[in-house]
Amino acid sequence: MASGNQLLPQSQRLNDDEVSVAVVGAGAAGLTAAIAAADTLSKEEAPGRVILLDGATHIGAKILVSGGGRCNVTHDVVMPKDFFGNRNIIRNVLAAFPVQHTIAWFGSLGVDLKREPTGKLFPTTDRARTVLNALLNRARHVGVTICPDHRVGEISRSGSGYRVHHTHGPIHVARVILATGGQSLPRTGSDGLGYRLVHALGHRVTPTAPALVPLVLEQSMFHATLSGLSHEVELTTVVEGRGADRRTGSLLWTHFGISGPVVMDVSRFWTLATNRGAQADLYGNFVPSRTPDKLKAWFTVQATEHPKRSLARTLTLLVPERFAHALCLYCSCAPQKTIAQVSRIDRNRLLDALTKFQFPVERDRGWNFAEVTAGGVPLDEIDYRTMESKVAPGLYLTGEILDCDGRIGGFNFQWAWTTGWLAGQSAARSLRAEDIASRNP
Repeated sequence: MASGNQLLPQSQRLNDDEVSVAVVGAGAAGLTAAIAAADTLSKEEAPGRVILLDGATHIGAKILVSGGGRCNVTHDVVMPKDFFGNRNIIRNVLAAFPVQHTIAWFGSLGVDLKREPTGKLFPTTDRARTVLNALLNRARHVGVTICPDHRVGEISRSGSGYRVHHTHGPIHVARVILATGGQSLPRTGSDGLGYRLVHALGHRVTPTAPALVPLVLEQSMFHATLSGLSHEVELTTVVEGRGADRRTGSLLWTHFGISGPVVMDVSRFWTLATNRGAQADLYGNFVPSRTPDKLKAWFTVQATEHPKRSLARTLTLLVPERFAHALCLYCSCAPQKTIAQVSRIDRNRLLDALTKFQFPVERDRGWNFAEVTAGGVPLDEIDYRTMESKVAPGLYLTGEILDCDGRIGGFNFQWAWTTGWLAGQSAARSLRAEDIASRNP
């Protein structure tokens, strides 16, 4: 059996007569699909062999870099509302292999998970390598032939199956599972190849854009002076004058702009809109617990009860000190001026900046820093019960290649495990049913 870090030996060249299922892409969804397919073929005593083709020499790179090298495997509660896409279909897909099954499955692989206060689930070892090694070991145990450095360049229909062309030659297979990923983190192998492959087989691909990606602000902003500071902010995305999204969470100021969970979650709305040429604006409310009227009343009380307190010090009762000082300067207000001396015009300008601050977003940080892809193959082009294509029978689609992206927190991995498992199991069962039918014409 080939290891995950070396080429398939020449003595084990792939034989058309032996291979039944080819999984293209050895990431989270691909490894899961290959394991599920091989495991199902074995349990149902169906003939066939599962191969896992990947263009990288060292597979699983995206798993290893996820979650800061710890791999946020899933979340303790996963709902359709945690995803963007056709939520009716997403609901049905998630129900087939819910988070409880994921936890139990990883436990059977020897990977125990722990819950953090945010609801994120990580391996107890805090090492992404634990997750990857467990998947590779299980794949080998159930007989999956792992083929690194086998980049697929074309897939074509061939009789009742498919001809898969890779760097070491073509091979005919009965079933193909595409798990190529999207375009995020291309250095890990997700370079958009899957979209070209699936489009050539007749599928549509909706416009794609980086998601879960930091945003770059204009250099005139004060973000660089706040680098490393994080605090709670409500962000509202407005597209062509209409509210597209509103959510509250932790924002992180960086040397280039803004990041943090809430920024990563809202980024998809900004990138999808601007990529299609629409006007997108991002606003921040730095005191989401107070309405503008209550904030104005609070400011008046402070001026009455503490007239000699400085403006910056007063604002630190609401926001972090560094941010309070930077915001005063940004609004052309002297931070050390006593609050009683602040004019109505300056006060209103500050209140507007606190509750509806328009971020001067210049661009997103690009595919190299995006954790996931928004857009892809429409979910209504697959059978949600099996992940089989409605356009090309015998082809199964999984993970990020589909038009479904989740918010930050392990949800995109849950989508990968779920769709991978469904596709692998379904492909194997369809082969078993076909084998039975051929014996009993």
